[in-house]
Amino acid sequence: MELLDAVIDRCADLLERCGADIDQVSHDIFEPESARHGHAKQYSQILIAIGRKGDLTSKIRESLVSIGRLVTFLSAVVEGVKWSKDMREQLKTMQRDVASLTDHASYLSNKITFVLDAMLGVVNLEQNNIIKLFSVMAVVLMPPTLIASIYGMN
Repeated sequence: MELLDAVIDRCADLLERCGADIDQVSHDIFEPESARHGHAKQYSQILIAIGRKGDLTSKIRESLVSIGRLVTFLSAVVEGVKWSKDMREQLKTMQRDVASLTDHASYLSNKITFVLDAMLGVVNLEQNNIIKLFSVMAVVLMPPTLIASIYGMN
Protein backbone atom coordinates (compact mmCIF):
# COMPACT_ATOMS: atom_id res chain seq x y z
CA MET A 1 0.00 0.00 0.00
CA GLU A 2 2.85 2.38 0.75
CA LEU A 3 4.28 1.79 -2.72
CA LEU A 4 0.95 2.63 -4.33
CA ASP A 5 0.66 5.72 -2.14
CA ALA A 6 4.19 6.78 -3.15
CA VAL A 7 3.31 6.39 -6.85
CA ILE A 8 0.21 8.55 -6.39
CA ASP A 9 2.28 11.18 -4.55
CA ARG A 10 4.86 11.15 -7.36
CA CYS A 11 2.11 11.68 -9.94
CA ALA A 12 0.81 14.60 -7.88
CA ASP A 13 4.30 16.13 -7.76
CA LEU A 14 4.75 15.70 -11.51
CA LEU A 15 1.38 17.31 -12.21
CA GLU A 16 2.24 20.22 -9.94
CA ARG A 17 5.57 20.79 -11.69
CA CYS A 18 3.92 20.45 -15.09
CA GLY A 19 1.31 23.04 -14.09
CA ALA A 20 4.02 25.46 -12.97
CA ASP A 21 5.91 24.95 -16.24
CA ILE A 22 2.76 25.58 -18.28
CA ASP A 23 2.14 28.76 -16.29
CA GLN A 24 5.67 29.90 -17.17
CA VAL A 25 5.12 29.09 -20.85
CA SER A 26 1.84 31.00 -20.76
CA HIS A 27 3.66 33.98 -19.24
CA ASP A 28 6.33 33.77 -21.96
CA ILE A 29 3.68 33.80 -24.70
CA PHE A 30 1.71 36.72 -23.33
CA GLU A 31 4.64 38.89 -22.23
CA PRO A 32 4.74 42.44 -23.65
CA GLU A 33 5.96 42.88 -27.21
CA SER A 34 8.94 44.99 -26.10
CA ALA A 35 10.29 42.22 -23.84
CA ARG A 36 10.56 39.61 -26.61
CA HIS A 37 13.86 38.96 -28.33
CA GLY A 38 14.70 36.25 -30.86
CA HIS A 39 11.11 35.42 -31.77
CA ALA A 40 11.67 32.45 -34.07
CA LYS A 41 14.01 30.59 -31.76
CA GLN A 42 11.89 31.37 -28.71
CA TYR A 43 8.70 30.27 -30.45
CA SER A 44 10.20 26.95 -31.48
CA GLN A 45 11.43 26.37 -27.92
CA ILE A 46 8.00 27.23 -26.55
CA LEU A 47 6.31 24.84 -28.97
CA ILE A 48 8.73 22.07 -27.97
CA ALA A 49 8.05 22.76 -24.27
CA ILE A 50 4.29 22.69 -24.86
CA GLY A 51 4.56 19.40 -26.70
CA ARG A 52 6.67 17.81 -23.96
CA LYS A 53 4.33 18.97 -21.22
CA GLY A 54 1.32 17.71 -23.16
CA ASP A 55 2.97 14.33 -23.60
CA LEU A 56 3.93 14.15 -19.92
CA THR A 57 0.42 15.12 -18.81
CA SER A 58 -1.20 12.49 -21.01
CA LYS A 59 1.16 9.80 -19.67
CA ILE A 60 0.45 10.83 -16.08
CA ARG A 61 -3.28 10.78 -16.76
CA GLU A 62 -3.00 7.32 -18.31
CA SER A 63 -1.07 6.11 -15.25
CA LEU A 64 -3.66 7.60 -12.92
CA VAL A 65 -6.47 5.83 -14.77
CA SER A 66 -4.61 2.52 -14.39
CA ILE A 67 -3.94 3.19 -10.71
CA GLY A 68 -7.60 4.10 -10.25
CA ARG A 69 -8.65 0.79 -11.73
CA LEU A 70 -6.20 -1.01 -9.43
CA VAL A 71 -7.48 0.79 -6.34
CA THR A 72 -11.08 0.05 -7.34
CA PHE A 73 -10.21 -3.63 -7.67
CA LEU A 74 -8.45 -3.62 -4.30
CA SER A 75 -11.47 -1.94 -2.72
CA ALA A 76 -13.72 -4.68 -4.06
CA VAL A 77 -11.36 -7.33 -2.69
CA VAL A 78 -11.23 -5.60 0.69
CA GLU A 79 -15.02 -5.71 0.97
CA GLY A 80 -14.92 -9.51 0.64
CA VAL A 81 -12.04 -9.98 3.07
CA LYS A 82 -11.95 -8.88 6.67
CA TRP A 83 -9.14 -6.34 6.49
CA SER A 84 -8.50 -3.64 8.99
CA LYS A 85 -10.58 -0.52 8.99
CA ASP A 86 -7.41 1.53 8.45
CA MET A 87 -6.71 -0.35 5.23
CA ARG A 88 -10.21 0.39 3.90
CA GLU A 89 -9.90 4.04 4.83
CA GLN A 90 -6.52 4.23 3.12
CA LEU A 91 -8.00 2.74 -0.07
CA LYS A 92 -10.89 5.23 0.00
CA THR A 93 -8.41 8.07 0.43
CA MET A 94 -6.39 6.74 -2.51
CA GLN A 95 -9.53 6.58 -4.64
CA ARG A 96 -10.34 10.20 -3.85
CA ASP A 97 -6.74 11.25 -4.51
CA VAL A 98 -6.65 9.46 -7.85
CA ALA A 99 -10.00 10.95 -8.87
CA SER A 100 -8.91 14.49 -8.00
CA LEU A 101 -5.52 14.04 -9.71
CA THR A 102 -7.24 12.70 -12.82
CA ASP A 103 -9.47 15.78 -12.86
CA HIS A 104 -6.41 17.99 -12.42
CA ALA A 105 -4.65 16.20 -15.28
CA SER A 106 -7.69 16.86 -17.48
CA TYR A 107 -7.57 20.53 -16.47
CA LEU A 108 -3.88 20.70 -17.37
CA SER A 109 -4.57 19.04 -20.73
CA ASN A 110 -7.18 21.70 -21.47
CA LYS A 111 -4.78 24.43 -20.37
CA ILE A 112 -2.04 23.00 -22.59
CA THR A 113 -4.45 23.00 -25.51
CA PHE A 114 -5.31 26.64 -24.80
CA VAL A 115 -1.64 27.62 -24.56
CA LEU A 116 -0.87 25.78 -27.80
CA ASP A 117 -3.74 27.55 -29.58
CA ALA A 118 -2.58 30.89 -28.18
CA MET A 119 0.99 30.21 -29.31
CA LEU A 120 -0.13 29.34 -32.82
CA GLY A 121 -2.29 32.48 -32.84
CA VAL A 122 0.71 34.62 -31.90
CA VAL A 123 2.78 33.00 -34.65
CA ASN A 124 -0.07 33.65 -37.10
CA LEU A 125 -0.17 37.34 -36.10
CA GLU A 126 3.59 37.62 -36.59
CA GLN A 127 3.29 36.08 -40.04
CA ASN A 128 0.44 38.44 -40.92
CA ASN A 129 2.58 41.43 -39.95
CA ILE A 130 5.43 40.18 -42.14
CA ILE A 131 3.11 39.61 -45.12
CA LYS A 132 1.61 43.07 -44.59
CA LEU A 133 5.11 44.57 -44.81
CA PHE A 134 5.83 42.67 -48.02
CA SER A 135 2.53 43.84 -49.52
CA VAL A 136 3.31 47.49 -48.73
CA MET A 137 6.79 47.12 -50.21
CA ALA A 138 5.34 45.59 -53.38
CA VAL A 139 2.92 48.51 -53.79
CA VAL A 140 5.69 51.05 -53.17
CA LEU A 141 8.08 49.43 -55.64
CA MET A 142 5.50 48.76 -58.37
CA PRO A 143 5.52 52.24 -60.07
CA PRO A 144 9.32 52.42 -60.44
CA THR A 145 9.31 48.88 -61.81
CA LEU A 146 6.56 49.77 -64.29
CA ILE A 147 8.41 52.88 -65.49
CA ALA A 148 11.67 50.97 -65.82
CA SER A 149 9.98 48.22 -67.81
CA ILE A 150 8.32 50.73 -70.19
CA TYR A 151 11.63 52.49 -70.92
CA GLY A 152 13.41 49.20 -71.21
CA MET A 153 11.13 48.03 -74.05
CA ASN A 154 12.64 50.34 -76.75
